[in-house]
Amino acid sequence: MRLTVIGTGYVGAVHATCMAEIGHEVLGVDTDAERVAQLASGRPPFFEPALGAMLRRTVDAGRLRFTTSLPEAAGFADTHFLCVGTPQRPDSGAADLRHVEAAVQEMTPYLTGGRSLLVGKSTVPVGTADRLAARLRGGADLAWNPEFLREGCAVQDTLRPERIVVGVRTPHAEARLREIYAPLTAAGAPFIVTDTATAELVKLASNSFLATKISFINAMAEICDATGADVLTLAEAMGADSRVGGRFLSPGLGFGGSCLPKDIRAFSARAEELGLGESVAFLRQVDEINSRQRRRTVELAERLAGGSFTDRSVAVLGAAFKPHSDDIRDSPALAVAEEVRRRGAQVRVHDPEAIDNARAAHPRLQFVLDVVKACEQADVVLHLTEWPQYGELDPAALAAVVHTPAIVDARHTLDPEAWRAAGWTLCAPGRPRLG
Repeated sequence: MRLTVIGTGYVGAVHATCMAEIGHEVLGVDTDAERVAQLASGRPPFFEPALGAMLRRTVDAGRLRFTTSLPEAAGFADTHFLCVGTPQRPDSGAADLRHVEAAVQEMTPYLTGGRSLLVGKSTVPVGTADRLAARLRGGADLAWNPEFLREGCAVQDTLRPERIVVGVRTPHAEARLREIYAPLTAAGAPFIVTDTATAELVKLASNSFLATKISFINAMAEICDATGADVLTLAEAMGADSRVGGRFLSPGLGFGGSCLPKDIRAFSARAEELGLGESVAFLRQVDEINSRQRRRTVELAERLAGGSFTDRSVAVLGAAFKPHSDDIRDSPALAVAEEVRRRGAQVRVHDPEAIDNARAAHPRLQFVLDVVKACEQADVVLHLTEWPQYGELDPAALAAVVHTPAIVDARHTLDPEAWRAAGWTLCAPGRPRLG
């Protein structure tokens, strides 16, 4: 089939490439001419494992092209996936829908005839699809098909999804989407059909539940610090209960990125608009607990530095909000690094992929390409993003270059016995006995 993808940011670029990979002809559309040119040359504008090779392959095969022209897109296909961003509004926690509304307004004149289908993938407040559908004309249809991508696993999540959810208004839209996703459903992907409101809610409800689970175990880490209990053993024992499960029950520095923080705030804001703020009031506590983990990590590191960061050298391992990504949006690692700097430390940051993005956003921090050099003469090392290469570091070799062998493992992925055997003092939130 022929498809267009409107908006070639993270979600759009991945979706366009994967749809071309399964055999469709795809035209990506964006107002950013530089981004369009970069994608057209087969180079993704961000780091995502496996995406680069797939992008080059589908572009070279002629199944994937990019343009800045909406008229060209309208003439190319009858099915248009809407993948523009919905960031948090600067004046509130609500979602900023300007880009979605602008894209629909600009695309509407070209959606003629009863075969045109606009498919939203952007994360939006419930009720948005109904409001946008009222603006369409000429028999054009609208559906909602939320994305469930994890950065670092986005290609896998698109090609082997745990579920495909489509909110439709007509049998025609359902049939079209079943045809588009046939290669994935044939491989076993569940295909869930519902109304647009439910489809919008699935993404927000799922992210809110995941955020709640993460904040819950971090709240337990606070209790463990106060009582001498071990949060990792606690999480293991809880996760062994099939009703609880171990996924997303990992204590640490908390969540960040472009989805969970803004989605729980947007969900709360929409519930307030509906007069149902009390129903999701717990999400404010989820957000507060998550933010508190950053402060607690700074305080733990400060104690390890002797009670003050003044004139101390601190090495930070990690800048991206999660491993296998160069995304620094709402990065807990960078939030901690900035606070440590504000408290008087000289901070050197290392990350395998996110240094360019981090340097542009945080010019007052120092960034080092070599992890060992980042740690030279450090009084404290902070392990803040769980890149696998940090777990492979030789603690004895690193002890030889630091000023003081002291490390905070805020992600609980280092082997405490190996580090302590090499002479390190290792502390971790929720594990007071390690300190």
